[in-house]
Amino acid sequence: MSGVKLSSAASDAELFSEIAKGDTAAFNKIVSRYQARLLNFVYRFTGDRETARDIVQETFLRIYRKRKEYRSTANFSTWIFTIAGNLAKSELRHRKRWHLIPINKETDQDILAEIANQSLGPNHMAEKKAIERHIQQAIEALPPKYREAVILRDIEGLPYEEIAQIVGCPVGTVKSRVNRGRLQLQNKLEQIIDRIG
Repeated sequence: MSGVKLSSAASDAELFSEIAKGDTAAFNKIVSRYQARLLNFVYRFTGDRETARDIVQETFLRIYRKRKEYRSTANFSTWIFTIAGNLAKSELRHRKRWHLIPINKETDQDILAEIANQSLGPNHMAEKKAIERHIQQAIEALPPKYREAVILRDIEGLPYEEIAQIVGCPVGTVKSRVNRGRLQLQNKLEQIIDRIG
């Protein structure tokens, strides 16, 4: 440990500088800063919480092992999402299938609050679940490269430049994939609405 006191507001670059020196407290701060986001990101690709946890753990292990190789020319978040994304894609290639996880970010507390709300009857809840299922099916039907771009942009909220670095293609290609993914998603949802409406 380097002995330098880093505040919780320390930048990723400051923390990683300390991690490179072997500071485990700085590493723990990076883990707490990124663990939930990475878990959410990987879970949407694998469809399995345990697999997602394993991949996120492996991501952090690789970061720690390669702590002296990291070059601060790239955003740390880009580097960590690239590692996690590559591990998730490897897992999917291994399993030869893609899963989609619901896009809502409801927690158990949100669900309990909704159940407790007396104004929402069983019909309303059933309709809401049906809509979520249709949206999930529409996203699942997207080609993987469009699905990845849409998830990173619209669900994770990453900027185009960072997505381009994560997926390894130009920004223009990312924008195109997001737009095409959104258009395909819109068409699929319109078909579903026509079918059920």
